[in-house]
Amino acid sequence: MEETRLCSWTVFRSIFAIFQWWSFNVAVIIMNKWIFQKLDFKFPLTVSCVHFICSSIGAYVMIKVLKVKPLISVEPEDRWRRIFPMSFVFCINIVLGNVSLRYIPVSFMQTIKSFTPATTVAFNAKSFRTVILQWMVWRKYFDWRIWASLVPIVGGILLTSVTELSFNAFGFCAALFGCLATSTKTILAESLLHGYKFDSINTVYYMAPFATMILAVPALLLEGAGVIAWIQTSPNLLSSFIIIIGSGVMAFCLNFSIFYVIHSTTAVTFNVAGNLKVAFAVAFSWMIFKNPISPMNAFGCGVTLVGCTFYGYVRHRLANQLPGTPRTPRTPRSRLEMAPLVNDKIDDKV
Repeated sequence: MEETRLCSWTVFRSIFAIFQWWSFNVAVIIMNKWIFQKLDFKFPLTVSCVHFICSSIGAYVMIKVLKVKPLISVEPEDRWRRIFPMSFVFCINIVLGNVSLRYIPVSFMQTIKSFTPATTVAFNAKSFRTVILQWMVWRKYFDWRIWASLVPIVGGILLTSVTELSFNAFGFCAALFGCLATSTKTILAESLLHGYKFDSINTVYYMAPFATMILAVPALLLEGAGVIAWIQTSPNLLSSFIIIIGSGVMAFCLNFSIFYVIHSTTAVTFNVAGNLKVAFAVAFSWMIFKNPISPMNAFGCGVTLVGCTFYGYVRHRLANQLPGTPRTPRTPRSRLEMAPLVNDKIDDKV
């Protein structure tokens, strides 16, 4: 009887964790798109800066006031030598995501991000970019099944891009380079943060203030005049400000929700839920913004999501092989080949 109750509570907690993660993720995406499209607030740097400010305040409250997580102490020298470079790449990643959201539909942007959907330990679609970067930069080699599983992901992305009715080259490039920035941050985290075990809240606590400092001046110089003009002409200023600040609050809640869902689900569940989250976000955004989607475009998006799930399955199978089981038909060329992918468990930040 006690085991049944425990099992039921575990299932309920997992479902709740996934649902709140989906909700915050979709809320941030829809609110940002609404800000750019409906409010005509076409200033992605300013929106990103608002997100960083809200995340900085939220992380401080969670750690210092509510004490949800203990503060991980970092030496002042390491903050500039290690955290600052990470924050710079983190800033670029968020800005490019918001820039892409301004120019392309949510459905297209989410499909491109299916290069890197929900993150998890050791295997996920986000590792796709990591596979490419580690192969190009570090000459790390991977099992042939890893490369085979990437074929439907790349094919789906290409099909979706070719058949996208609202294609915008600038938005597409921003989304693609945003994926590259996330991979770079993932790899940097492995080397720069060696010795520190950050959770998502401590990560935001240290990185968001740096990101705010980095972005504040460019946002002021490039978008300051436009923001002032928008304030003077906006018909519903109060409600617009509430939505913009609300998107920043949702962005921080998304970071916190990732921490909760990681500790409430298994790796397989997290991977599958991440892929379903992309489909959920695409469908929900279509119902709100009614952007045109051709049948081939929808098919390409579906192929991408199936490819992401298949990739997660392959990584899971390889990770759970018995010790001594050959993973490739040849001897690894170096120790680096035997090293696992870097830990990109907490990368789905907005």
